[in-house]
Amino acid sequence: MIQVKKIYIALIFLSGLFLLTCCNKESGMDIVDTNRKPQIKPNYIDVTIPPNIAPMNFRITETGEYFRVTVTSGSTGSRLDITSKDGLIQFPEKTWRKLVENSRGGKITFEVFSAKKESKSLEQYEPFFMYVPNEPVDPYLAYRLIYPGYYNWSHIKIMQRSTESFREDVLVDNQILDMNCINCHSFNNYNPEKFMVHIRGSHGGTYFAENGKITKREPRVDAMPGGATYPSWHPGGRFIAYSSNQVRQGFYSRPEKIIEVFDLVSSIICFDIEKNEIINVRNRDTTKYLETFPSWSPDGKFLYFCRALQANSLDNMTLEEIRKTNYDIVRIPFDSETVTFGNTEVVFKASESGKSASFPRISPDGKYLVFTLHDFGTFPIWHQEADLYLLDLQNGACKKMDLNSNQTESYHTWSSNGKWLVFSSKRTDGRSTRPFIAYFESWDKTGKPFILPQKDPSYYDELMESFNIPEFVTGRIKYGPRDFAKVSRDESIKAKPRDPLESLSKRDQEKANVKRNPGERSIHE
Repeated sequence: MIQVKKIYIALIFLSGLFLLTCCNKESGMDIVDTNRKPQIKPNYIDVTIPPNIAPMNFRITETGEYFRVTVTSGSTGSRLDITSKDGLIQFPEKTWRKLVENSRGGKITFEVFSAKKESKSLEQYEPFFMYVPNEPVDPYLAYRLIYPGYYNWSHIKIMQRSTESFREDVLVDNQILDMNCINCHSFNNYNPEKFMVHIRGSHGGTYFAENGKITKREPRVDAMPGGATYPSWHPGGRFIAYSSNQVRQGFYSRPEKIIEVFDLVSSIICFDIEKNEIINVRNRDTTKYLETFPSWSPDGKFLYFCRALQANSLDNMTLEEIRKTNYDIVRIPFDSETVTFGNTEVVFKASESGKSASFPRISPDGKYLVFTLHDFGTFPIWHQEADLYLLDLQNGACKKMDLNSNQTESYHTWSSNGKWLVFSSKRTDGRSTRPFIAYFESWDKTGKPFILPQKDPSYYDELMESFNIPEFVTGRIKYGPRDFAKVSRDESIKAKPRDPLESLSKRDQEKANVKRNPGERSIHE
């Protein structure tokens, strides 16, 4: 008890000494107005943040040996002062939580001061703000961490991260799955207890977590051109739509572009989980299309997807053919009672403007659709010009969103309340995808996006992996890597075709069997 008391007294003394030193540093110094905002990293200046977000730690990158940040709450006017010798500004979680909660419906004001070595003046910067609406973001985010690569993969993990704190847990780790590839995680209505993960290679299969257990399935039949990928759960939970793709890749010989990924043949399927059946979603017309990126409407009455006219060649596509491949957004009605599909209708014709659309995602209220628009093809992650667009499903109006940058914006997901978007962006360095979150207020207004905050603001500078397929989740997932490793030893439950007489056309079979480049692995098998 005596030892604890001594430590406590020592901490009080050191705290007082620190505050005294800070006050002495500023006493007698002239304040010089810089007439500009400070340089900070990450750039959180004037962003819009959820009221339940983790501390927005940052580093002041101005020259100096002393820094002070005065933070003022929007509603109560309560003030917090943080000082730093190296520009690192970190907020205690409890203090931050109270600060943000008190600023709901308003804003937090940040005032930054700095002093250079042996300077007799204190530089003051223009204040910046963080705007705090009332609507929270979902408490968890799931994503894949993957190193850059083209033909082979190394260490891959699917992570779950609390958006309210810095807690991060591994969900699936390929190091205990013989280094096989892990991809395509998807949740039913943001539910942490009902989701699927696809694993390739020697432990290949689609792993379904439901009713407190994991089962290994194989949603593939002979009438499919490839494996099941790009999943989308029907809101009822019984069906999952996939695209089945035969994917190839080619490399450019010029430095500004590296790689092009394209489909030789692809189609949409629907997996009936209850009956363990594969249903081919067939078009009524005879035109041959490439079909990919399925996405259900929130009411489950329509299945949206992207389609492009198929190239005529039966061999690998030429660069000219790839550049002429433009995907439109279409939808097809679905009756969950009879498990039947209607006639396909075009929703957005990107090909008319010589562009290509990917990743259609409908807002939870069914009013809006966000998609990625790029010059051509089906793999926008390698297209610097790729941007997010907003489509009004009520009147057909479409516009480029103001959250874009001059680098790639690709995969995106709505939050469960429809007020936040998370999307993958390469805006930090032009190479690695990072998760950015933006507030969606209305058709006319979105907040300035911010990168997912980290305890150490330099985290992204030192990280080689990319964040892939960010998905919001409404709670913590209670499974871990060893749960999946245990199930990986089970035999897969093989799906059966709803129509046993269905088969691939001769043309699609020939395209699916086109020889790969030496050493190339399938992207979706």
